[in-house]
Amino acid sequence: MEKVLIGKIVNAVGLKGEVKVYNYSDSPEIYATAEAVYVDDELMEVENLRLQKNMVILKLAGIEDRNAAEAAKNREIFVTEDDLPELEEGEYYIRDLIGMEVALEDGSHLGTMTDVIQNSAQDIFQLRTDEGKNVLIPRVPEFILDINTDERKITVRLIEGMLDL
Repeated sequence: MEKVLIGKIVNAVGLKGEVKVYNYSDSPEIYATAEAVYVDDELMEVENLRLQKNMVILKLAGIEDRNAAEAAKNREIFVTEDDLPELEEGEYYIRDLIGMEVALEDGSHLGTMTDVIQNSAQDIFQLRTDEGKNVLIPRVPEFILDINTDERKITVRLIEGMLDL
């Protein structure tokens, strides 16, 4: 059973043992749909979930006061693969995209997917070329032509100068 990292406890909230979580997933609902989460290697039941701006506030069984919540700071939160929600057509988990081959529309190899940057208007795919250069490609239909998870291949179209940035 593989664990999937979904967040990190960054602070205590209040006096009753709530923790503030920096959420790595697209959907904070994953904390509510999973019966329990792993805090590092410790399985803990989620007793309550609320959102505060872009942060997740959790009440976890076993963390009963502010001292315990502060002691949990910097611990990572995981779920199992079975807890992950089913994806809609055209949606992908970032961890499944990492390591995919990236090819140009003519089929020639361009590089390997290394990361997805998510703090902009659209996702940015980061790849490393065989020459060791990092290339950023916005995830928009003009540039990302196909994502084939069976072949582990992403087909892209680049505009002139895109590799020179």
